[in-house]
Amino acid sequence: MDDTNGIAERYALLSDSLDERSRRLLLGAESKVLGRGGISAVSKATGVARSVIRHGLADLAGSEPLETGRIRRSGGGRKKVTELDPTLIPDLEALLESTTRGDPESPLRWTIRSIRNLEAELKTMGHSVGHSVLSNLLHGLGYSLQANRKVTEGTSHPDRNAQFEHVNAKAKAYLLDKQPVISVDTKKKELVGQFKNAGRELRPKGDPENVRVHDFEIPELGKASPYGIYDIDKDLGWVSVGIDHDTAEFAVESIRRWWRSMGSPLYPEATKLLVTADGGGSNGSRVRLWKSELQSLADETGLSIAVCHYPPGTSKWNKIEHRLFSRITLNWRAKPLSSLEVIVNLIAATKTKTGLRVHSELDTGKYSKGTDQDFGRQNGRTQPRPRRIPWRLELRDPTQADTF
Repeated sequence: MDDTNGIAERYALLSDSLDERSRRLLLGAESKVLGRGGISAVSKATGVARSVIRHGLADLAGSEPLETGRIRRSGGGRKKVTELDPTLIPDLEALLESTTRGDPESPLRWTIRSIRNLEAELKTMGHSVGHSVLSNLLHGLGYSLQANRKVTEGTSHPDRNAQFEHVNAKAKAYLLDKQPVISVDTKKKELVGQFKNAGRELRPKGDPENVRVHDFEIPELGKASPYGIYDIDKDLGWVSVGIDHDTAEFAVESIRRWWRSMGSPLYPEATKLLVTADGGGSNGSRVRLWKSELQSLADETGLSIAVCHYPPGTSKWNKIEHRLFSRITLNWRAKPLSSLEVIVNLIAATKTKTGLRVHSELDTGKYSKGTDQDFGRQNGRTQPRPRRIPWRLELRDPTQADTF
């Protein structure tokens, strides 16, 4: 009887180069040469199951002929879970039919449709399926993990596109005339302190920066209100970091500071200024104080200031949102805004390869709330002006804009 060590060595040398059927034939041949007890000896030497060696002997004897090109009989191998459980796919699709989380007909009402939850629900229905197999089935059915996508804007005025075309045409005319065009807005108020800031940055492994568990305002630190001015032509940003209320007075003061320090030197021959802004907030189209302060700025600088407001619900079209504020957010991601100095420095350090540069400074001025209502009373109004939708009125004559 041949030495079983030799069988083990030959099998180790050849097995990686052989397909499944060739390995069976090799093991069957070794067993047949050994004679009685050969199946057990070959199995012990190679670690291959006796059933596989018996299949090899059958292949050698020709008792189980195979079709040309096949290495195993038709129908061999483990059956697919969908063949063993024909109702699995219909039951899985039934669980996925619900399009609303509160559908009373869905077994998974009030829960997210995750693989683990689907697995648990299928098991209660009598199916035996693991999460890895379930994941493959879902991909085969065309499902994947997806987040919400903001695409529905709600109702739209039929003349909304005319508003955008008017703003675009006016901005182009100012730029061709070498007059400044700025986009303004207030960035989200930020808590000052050692609070969590979204995002990740490279740090030594296992050494994340520790922040507070709860986002409660620290009275002695307060909040910061970054008001931004973005020069569309020069790709330059100016951000005033206020520590008081975000009012129209604060907004115009930020524009005043920008003009004195950055705008006037860049545009020494300017006679006009175009401001594009959202329809709400401190620079809203219905804020009387915003218009009054802009008039004061126009008188002070000698500029003719025109304002174009974007329609309601379209603030993301404002240039400052995706050309300045988004870059600031990226620059300070994962960095706690622990102090006003940190906020100012992080904003000022924002830049891009395409040329964006940002100047930032702290505004310690005090700006009282309710000044807009007081302004209305001083001008003979005892009640606030009725609410209206100015952009609809402006669209009657799209060539007009507020000018100061």
